[in-house]
Amino acid sequence: MPGTQPGIGKGADLEEPLVGAFEQCILCHDASTPTATFDESTAPFGRWAASMMGQATRDPIFHAALAIAEQDADFAGSYCLRCHSPTGWAEGRVAGAGMTDGSALTGKDFDGVSCSICHRMVDPVYKPGISPAVDSGILASVTGGIPVNPGSGQYILDPVDRRRGPFDLNADHGGFFPYHAFEISPFHQTSDLCATCHDVSNPIFTKQMDGSYALNDLDAEHPTQYKYDQFPVERTFSEWAQSAFALSSIDLGGRFGGNLPAVSTCQDCHMEDTTGDGCRFPPIFTRTNLPQHNFNGANSWVIRAVRQLYPDIETGLTGRSVNDAIARNESMLARASDMETYVNGDTLTVRVINFSGHKLPTGYGEGRRMWINVKFFDETDTLVTEHGAYDVTTAGLTTADTKVYEVKHGLDAVMAASTGLPEGESFHFALNNDIVLDNRIPPMGFVNANFEGVQAEPVGYAYADGQNWDDTDYTIPPTAVSVEVAVYHQTTSKEYIEFLRDANTTNSAGMTAYNMWDMFGKSAPVEMDFVARDLFIAGDGDGDGDVDVDDLPSFVDCMAGPDATPAPLDANWDAQDCLDVYNFDVDTDVDLEDFAAMMDAVEP
Repeated sequence: MPGTQPGIGKGADLEEPLVGAFEQCILCHDASTPTATFDESTAPFGRWAASMMGQATRDPIFHAALAIAEQDADFAGSYCLRCHSPTGWAEGRVAGAGMTDGSALTGKDFDGVSCSICHRMVDPVYKPGISPAVDSGILASVTGGIPVNPGSGQYILDPVDRRRGPFDLNADHGGFFPYHAFEISPFHQTSDLCATCHDVSNPIFTKQMDGSYALNDLDAEHPTQYKYDQFPVERTFSEWAQSAFALSSIDLGGRFGGNLPAVSTCQDCHMEDTTGDGCRFPPIFTRTNLPQHNFNGANSWVIRAVRQLYPDIETGLTGRSVNDAIARNESMLARASDMETYVNGDTLTVRVINFSGHKLPTGYGEGRRMWINVKFFDETDTLVTEHGAYDVTTAGLTTADTKVYEVKHGLDAVMAASTGLPEGESFHFALNNDIVLDNRIPPMGFVNANFEGVQAEPVGYAYADGQNWDDTDYTIPPTAVSVEVAVYHQTTSKEYIEFLRDANTTNSAGMTAYNMWDMFGKSAPVEMDFVARDLFIAGDGDGDGDVDVDDLPSFVDCMAGPDATPAPLDANWDAQDCLDVYNFDVDTDVDLEDFAAMMDAVEP
């Protein structure tokens, strides 16, 4: 694959070694011993260490999936470790016989997506007057060639230890920054950097004219190296690139972005701007646009497993940093969506709205899902009916009676015959070549044709252009008077963790992952949204759970005067509907006496 090729030393793409985060970066950028103006709330090192980026190589779910990928396809692990241990891969401890399973990784290789990896990344597209001038020569000398388009760990790294970022450190230090070589890199403020590992394509397949994916000759490179000609494993970057956020910054009322009034890039939401200092040594610069190295996401439990499996001195984790990181992820999940409920006759409609910059959920699809849980109660507060019930003891989810948002990959008939595995849904991600279902909610700015162009269109489901929400209807039981509705997200489903345990014939990684999953709550669902409401509220004409000015037009439509039968013009209403909602005084009409009660009920 194009990009920096593995190996280190004179004549290699990488001339100087990558710096271990715990060898150098921790000395200046960690605040475990805080100063007056430099603390753990903003210091980069501790936040990075408590993220899944920082622990990408220690993730037990990853190791379990890696073992099965290696079983399914020789040398597949090299592809996975490009992003999960980029230091090990780039320095030559992965891409070789006997090493693609990660067995040769050592020391700093376990620093995950480390400081040195990101801060030595070079924009693969040279932009005169914008890119650092030195990049022109770097790009010309890359032995593997320039990536056709970003993704799948096809990074280009600065051959020497020049650390790149958005700030002019010389200007901050009176004309000379003494601590390390650096370059001002606008690339590091763009989502294109994130595309390097957050669009993942399987290059052993090539897209055919009929939309299917055929297996290439296994000893040959992909014929085009174009990611949209390969099987789409993940499309988080492309989902963003086809959203409204890629066109301009959007004001979400402070939902994301920290100090930013509006958000656009991946960094705006996942590395929110804060006020603080980035380094412990003088001269100190308190910035209002310091990117927090939180890398918040949706993972709700794996960081606890990492701390259980590895000593704190290796991970940089503490009990507090783990708890805080999980709380930040849960907060991001809660901010990613809103839920609205509407009642129309005997139907409850639940609307889930996506405010993230990509599909909801997104990323690594195996085991990740969202669902709607609905509980109807009678007048004694006794549960009448539940949809989407989850058993916390067994981690079993009832899926048949609710909406589950997820992507399901699988094998087509040709791959099934070639591998001896069943056709259809499959967790064998190295072999999958078919998208069975993708009903995940699109982001703002969604256009079907644009998403189809980047292999991210809905499959087995439909969304209209511009739709960043989804509606689900539930029949209200006759005795129900109230309802509780929740939207949940789960990182690792029971079905997926059992697959990782049972399909592993190589080592104990699957059992280790399962034991950690069991120890830490079976990936307990995280509540994203919750509504509790009465089902029938006098005056609530639009059924949204409150009485406000939006309900007045339908009231006027229903008002017919004393002793007169309501005759609404709205075809969706009949006389009984009017009496059910607006007959406050419980007589036989909707008149001025009801109007007075209606005005009292309207919320200011």
